[in-house]
Amino acid sequence: MKKKTVLVILSVALLLLVAFVSVHYFSAKTGHGPGKEDWGFVDIRPGAHMFYWLYYTTANVSRYTERPLTIWLQGGPGYSATGLGNFDQLGPLDIYGNERNWTWVKQMNILFIDSPLGSGFSYVDNMTLLPSTNNEIAQDLLAFMKEFYKLHREFEDVPLHIFTQSYGGKMAPEFALELYYAVERGELRSNLKSVNMGGPWTSPIDSILSRAALLFNMGLIDRKAHDEIMKLANEALEYVNEEKWVEADDVEIRIIYLITHETNNLDFYNILKYDKDHDHEAKLQDFMRGTVSQALGIPDDVKWGQHEDDIFDNLNGEMIKPAIHIVNELLNETNVKVSVFTGQLDLICATPGTVNWIDKLEWDYREEYVKAPRMAFRIDGNVEGYEKSGGNFTLFWVNKAGHVVPADNPKAMNYILKKCTNLNGE
Repeated sequence: MKKKTVLVILSVALLLLVAFVSVHYFSAKTGHGPGKEDWGFVDIRPGAHMFYWLYYTTANVSRYTERPLTIWLQGGPGYSATGLGNFDQLGPLDIYGNERNWTWVKQMNILFIDSPLGSGFSYVDNMTLLPSTNNEIAQDLLAFMKEFYKLHREFEDVPLHIFTQSYGGKMAPEFALELYYAVERGELRSNLKSVNMGGPWTSPIDSILSRAALLFNMGLIDRKAHDEIMKLANEALEYVNEEKWVEADDVEIRIIYLITHETNNLDFYNILKYDKDHDHEAKLQDFMRGTVSQALGIPDDVKWGQHEDDIFDNLNGEMIKPAIHIVNELLNETNVKVSVFTGQLDLICATPGTVNWIDKLEWDYREEYVKAPRMAFRIDGNVEGYEKSGGNFTLFWVNKAGHVVPADNPKAMNYILKKCTNLNGE
């Protein structure tokens, strides 16, 4: 073989190797914590900048694309996935630099998205650009995914799973629906497989109506307080039936104040706790605005969580609206799997209310779900929860957990995570 021919072959091989590396490790870099990461701002519309933080899996695989891509959306609305979801629940480190044993990154690629705009590091040039409806949030997330896949083509065919919490129970189903239809229209490629909602605020009125009985049955309030809470809850129900969403939300705030007073500052996220740790919230903000901002090179004029209250106020009219019809459409019109996981100690989105709105779902496999057995799942010999499935829908009841299941019962969450993403034997 001639020397020139050999050089050409070697050159082609080198180009192919470079191309392979660029596809599979193009944006991988070191940020804050172990393993490789990617992060940045995506301009989803003029003046609107959405922030993401991607952790490549540390699983023992030859390529990270062998594992699913899982999106985590925080609730609120206005709480930050890159902060709370990452450092308080499922990322590789906590804010003190301690490695988390049950980090999801050990099993899959995790994409934290600060959504809606105004939460976390996501920001707008003009406050009028903040979303004011749930569908606007979904459209913003769809716009983000179109740009994300341009940056990370290697994930287009990788199974995609959406996990979320609280108000995310309204955001995630609509986002998934918009993403599914966009794929059907040929606007982008995405291998969406499932939507999974923890402690979901999907039907707020059902959550609101369930609190008094839960508190009373747990001995946390007396009959008088129970009746006062139920009186307000029924007032909220009347407003919901009249589609007076802002008025219903105002009553919800009164209920929160009443319960807080009657229980002497019970933690709505876990009824075994009192006096929510506001010092930790302050530490998280300082950490995100200091250590993390420096590590990621965040511009000085972008402050983490700066518009958290603004986005909450901007969505005031959306807070109490139900999203049951969106979940119905997701189950009836798509092949996307849907799951709900709910902690028994959650008050803000109490399990009885969650079960009640699930009973209102109308989809093709409803009867299969109704007739299905409710099965316990055991881990290391202990019953950590229960599950019930029908068609493309599964409900998980989680023991020893409140609103924040990944942090309260990571063993149960790990079981749910594997089951919903089809990861076995890890």
